[in-house]
Amino acid sequence: MEIRHLRYFMAVAEAGHMTRAAERLGIQQPPLSLQIKALEAALGVALFHRHPKGVTLTDAGRLFEIEARQLLDDMAAMEQRMARVARGELGVLHVGFTSSAAAHAFTPEALRACRRAWPGIALSIREDHAAGITAAVEAGRLHCGLIRVPVSQPENLTFEVLLREPVLVALPVDHAFAGRRSLVLSDLHEDAFILVRQPGAPGLYANLLALCEAQGFRPRIAAEVERMVTSLNLVAAGAGIAVVPASMRGLHPHAVVYLPLADGTPLDAPLTLVYRTADATGPAAHFLKIARDTARKAQPRPRRGRTA
Repeated sequence: MEIRHLRYFMAVAEAGHMTRAAERLGIQQPPLSLQIKALEAALGVALFHRHPKGVTLTDAGRLFEIEARQLLDDMAAMEQRMARVARGELGVLHVGFTSSAAAHAFTPEALRACRRAWPGIALSIREDHAAGITAAVEAGRLHCGLIRVPVSQPENLTFEVLLREPVLVALPVDHAFAGRRSLVLSDLHEDAFILVRQPGAPGLYANLLALCEAQGFRPRIAAEVERMVTSLNLVAAGAGIAVVPASMRGLHPHAVVYLPLADGTPLDAPLTLVYRTADATGPAAHFLKIARDTARKAQPRPRRGRTA
């Protein structure tokens, strides 16, 4: 028994006549009659009473009509769901972000906007460091990710800078400079830095180290950690200082003081969207558009392209 047999049966049941059903289906009456007889033979029951004026359902036919209608309705619903999947209206979107990207108001706003615009897309969210997110996007475990500065740039991925924000120096509340309004990096030449980076990899803190050296000192490193939240936990404990995006200033407000760098310091924190260049389709394509629109509202001049 095939789906077409169910459609043939329903056409005959609704028309009550083989010839009228054949006309509705766009086929000849003799082949339709043969198909109905084949269906009855396969089921082992008569589905119709034949008489000169047409056909009527037998008791078995009435039961079969209920089952056939349910199956056809289920098939139609499945086809509609698959069409929505093809349009990217249904499915699961796997998104990753770093802890510092999650701290920016942009991230929850973009996720809320996605839920509002596409309620049929379920969000699967994962937190990791930049290297882990980049590897997961490249391997297809994530559709896209929100990071700061890439630590690697595989050729099949696109890195799109959505926003830029200033960085702040995070100091323990009892630090000698806690009462200042701003700092220059050279003020910190004697301090112990807590860095968030993968050993030997470029990134936000590689830029920081290069800038320190350009200002005449090599910073003393107290610890290297995987996440900015961890670095701020250590700052709050008095273990050293850190440089973090301004959006993280709300963490440990009673134990950490956040100070801006002096105007003109060439250091900021980008918010970067990473995705597979050739696979930005379906739910991923919808999220990319929402991310760009959200960024455009927050900052009028987003930059697009591969980061240096």
